[in-house]
Amino acid sequence: MPHIHATALVEDGVDLADDVSVGPNSVLSGKITIGAGSRIIGSAYLQGPLEIGEGCLIYPFSSIGFAPQSVDFDPRQEGRGVVVGDRVTVRESVSIHRAMTDAGPTIIGDECYLMANAHVGHDTKLGYRCILANGALLGGHVILGNRAFVGGNAAIHQFCRIGRLTMLSGGMAISRDLPPFFTLTGMNVAGSINEVGMRRAGISREDIEDVRWVYKVLYRRKLGVAAAMRAIEERKTRPIVREFIEFMNESKRGLCPAKPDVRRVVEEVEEQADKRIAT
Repeated sequence: MPHIHATALVEDGVDLADDVSVGPNSVLSGKITIGAGSRIIGSAYLQGPLEIGEGCLIYPFSSIGFAPQSVDFDPRQEGRGVVVGDRVTVRESVSIHRAMTDAGPTIIGDECYLMANAHVGHDTKLGYRCILANGALLGGHVILGNRAFVGGNAAIHQFCRIGRLTMLSGGMAISRDLPPFFTLTGMNVAGSINEVGMRRAGISREDIEDVRWVYKVLYRRKLGVAAAMRAIEERKTRPIVREFIEFMNESKRGLCPAKPDVRRVVEEVEEQADKRIAT
């Protein structure tokens, strides 16, 4: 039988595997299923609809499955809920909100590691083995590719798509799409490729060279977007290049540039100065 601490509250409708452990002061309500070998250390709040896989570890003060942070959303609406994969670690004070659309549920892929105070917004989808460092913030409808790493206190705008094996440096923010294998080094700046991460993941030398070539075509040859895409299409038979093409074709928010948009920043500064002078 599951081990449920005397101070835990587990409502009807919760289905626990035989070896699940629910620690003190935890609250589980609604339709919830938790797989074998999973453990809730204590003082966690879980709200269904919620599915948690096998071998997961949930630390104190985390909350999973509560309503999206939207003033227009009725918190009584269950929606599609949250699905957490196998061997996921959810550290202290992490929040994961349930989906608010039929396109849900919010998904946390297998072997993800969410560090303390990270937030996953509604309808977001994390792939396999993603890592969110302390304080990472993901807005609603974000898509995070397999083995992506989001640095501490980094923020991802809603509806952004982040490719696999990407890396977002700590303290950065992004409101555009970041292609696979690239590294975010500034606000919306794809300053380099994640070569170390690719090597650790066992990506071949030939594929790494293809990633390096795509980066040069996009950001170093001073081509327009259309011309760069035509050049990249010439190598579409190569799997890694084809992955880039598919990602770029599906982009709705536009890709991160390789350097800050200085002209836009200058225009905004000048506009603010004009307003101050006018007043």
